[in-house]
Amino acid sequence: QVQLVESGGGLVQAGGSLRLSCAASGGSFRLATLGWYRQARGKQRELVASIRRDEGTKYADSVKGRFTISRDNAKNTVYLQMNSLRPGDTAVYYCNGDWFGVYYWGQGTQVTVSS
Repeated sequence: QVQLVESGGGLVQAGGSLRLSCAASGGSFRLATLGWYRQARGKQRELVASIRRDEGTKYADSVKGRFTISRDNAKNTVYLQMNSLRPGDTAVYYCNGDWFGVYYWGQGTQVTVSS
C-alpha cells in the first residue's frame, strides 16, 4: 500500500516562498508520475504541477514561472517550490502519485497566503 505524506505548508505573506515536500513509501517511486493539486475553499481540486518519471513537467498557467516541481528518487520525495506567492494561492495542497492509472493521495497540507 502506497502512502504519501506532505509537509511544509503554513502561513506566509504575499510575495513570500514555501517549499512543500511529499514523502512516498510502499511503491516503486521512480516509476510514478507525481503531482501537486490544490483545493481552495468552495472550489474544485485543480492540478498545480506534475512530473513524469522521465522528469518532464507540466504546470497550471496560474503558477508558471513561480512554482517548480522536482523529484528525488533516492529519497522517494517530490517537492514543490513556491515563490512569489499570492493570496489566490491559498488552498489545501495535495500530493498525488499515479502508478500506471492507480492513484494515491496524501492527506493534504494547508497553505495560507496573507495580503
